[in-house]
Amino acid sequence: MKHLNKIFVAAMVVMGLSSHAQDSNNPWALSFGVNALDTRTSAGGGKDWFNNHFSQPLSVKDNWNILPSISYIGVSKYVGDNFSFGVSGSINKMSKFVTNSPSKGYVVSNPGDLMYYGIDATVKYSFQSLIKSKVVDPSLSLGGGYTFLGDTSFGTINPGAGLTLWFSENIGLELATKYKKSFGDRTIGTAVNQPSLFQHTAGLVFKFGGKDTDNDGIYDREDACPQVAGLKQFNGCPDTDGDGIIDGSDACPEVAGLAALNGCPDADGDGVTDAKDACPEVAGLAALKGCPDADKDGVADKDDKCPSVAGPKENAGCPWADTDKDGVADKDDECPEVAGLASNKGCPEVTAAVLESVKVEAKSIYFNSGKATFKSEDVPVKIESISSLLKQYPNAKFSIEGHTDSDGSDAFNQKLSQERADVVRNALIERGMKAANLTAVGYGESKPVASNKTAAGKAKNRRTEVVLQK
Repeated sequence: MKHLNKIFVAAMVVMGLSSHAQDSNNPWALSFGVNALDTRTSAGGGKDWFNNHFSQPLSVKDNWNILPSISYIGVSKYVGDNFSFGVSGSINKMSKFVTNSPSKGYVVSNPGDLMYYGIDATVKYSFQSLIKSKVVDPSLSLGGGYTFLGDTSFGTINPGAGLTLWFSENIGLELATKYKKSFGDRTIGTAVNQPSLFQHTAGLVFKFGGKDTDNDGIYDREDACPQVAGLKQFNGCPDTDGDGIIDGSDACPEVAGLAALNGCPDADGDGVTDAKDACPEVAGLAALKGCPDADKDGVADKDDKCPSVAGPKENAGCPWADTDKDGVADKDDECPEVAGLASNKGCPEVTAAVLESVKVEAKSIYFNSGKATFKSEDVPVKIESISSLLKQYPNAKFSIEGHTDSDGSDAFNQKLSQERADVVRNALIERGMKAANLTAVGYGESKPVASNKTAAGKAKNRRTEVVLQK
């Protein structure tokens, strides 16, 4: 029962202490296997100090005590910078104890099948990262422990070395040896007291404790996207569309695209993403939402009614019509069918020669005395001639002025002159002149051009004149 209590205490210490493990991803490690004890180092008798303590280290059959069952268990935890801290408990049966005498030399005897129990704490340094190996993991260790041997118990200091061969990321074969140095008396005669000894272990080690929330095979501490399954080459972040841009930086995470466009596609290669491209199948301009503009008039071809001829946007990409080809668009041309000057809103300017011709024709229109009727039958021809001349200037404004001789009262003559002016104006309107371009004014007898003392002079004063309005 006393031995069972010791085993229970050892197990509780092993399972209850916080320990440090093999690496930062899997911070914990559990190991178990068999152990062997060799007391040869306590016997002395060699030629020198090293021989005294470390001769015949591999005399397994002669010197090693091995319990044919799982006889040790250990727990460890990684503390950083290749260091780990662990505790272990072991059990064995001491049936081979090595002593030395001057007469007999080294002698192996059975001290009575003494039960051995050991509890040890160890700091281990791994060289695996230094040699850049994923399989071979050599190490050195230093620690201390407490040994129960029969009715004796004592403390030890334990330098050691080990080698782990990893079959996978989490499972390995662990081989280790410790020199458990005791500072008490080793033997008194054949009695066993506090021997120093070697303890060799061989077993399996399992690393665990690594957290992988999204189950993508990348531990959370190395996973830039620990909540979403991703790829190792992207530090655990996903790339749904497989375009090499992680979803978190991909503006179009479900459609493969280009890095230059934040992961969005551009089917026509015009630098405008398909989602923002109004013409995704045809290369175009960014300013026109990815649509082409063949005539470079700033109107996309799809909206341009004249895609091969430049024109303003206001006219759906077509040039403004210029019927008279005078350089003034019809929309701005007050004389769209007659070539003119831009300075005169597309209309021709009335020349002095034309005014003189109109003046001559107008002055040859004579009226019957005291009446607003034409005196001669050729007057309609003269009216037609005047109309033809004036129609060349569609936007020009003209005043038809009526005059009389001095016969009759001023009031009568004023009325008569107005009526004569109106007659000429109406005759011109009947021949296609714009009414808005013609005014009629009567001046009575106030502006004679000849003497009213002669019949010839009075005939000249009974006249109309066509005057250009400024």
